[in-house]
Amino acid sequence: MSLSMSASHTLSLPARTPAHTETASGGHAVGASATCVNSTEILRGQKAVEINHNGSTYRLQATRLGKLILTK
Repeated sequence: MSLSMSASHTLSLPARTPAHTETASGGHAVGASATCVNSTEILRGQKAVEINHNGSTYRLQATRLGKLILTK
């Protein structure tokens, strides 16, 4: 399977309310927050998408078992 996306394609995600991140002990980190986005909003019905981050291109792929794989 091959995925081709043009360099001009931009993924726009809806604004989200930040959710608190959890620490290793299971508690909430003070002052830390992360945005939670559903994977279906990122993949938009596709099995894989390319993500540009700090000059590098990454591939986010959904497996047949419902897992996510991020590769550089």
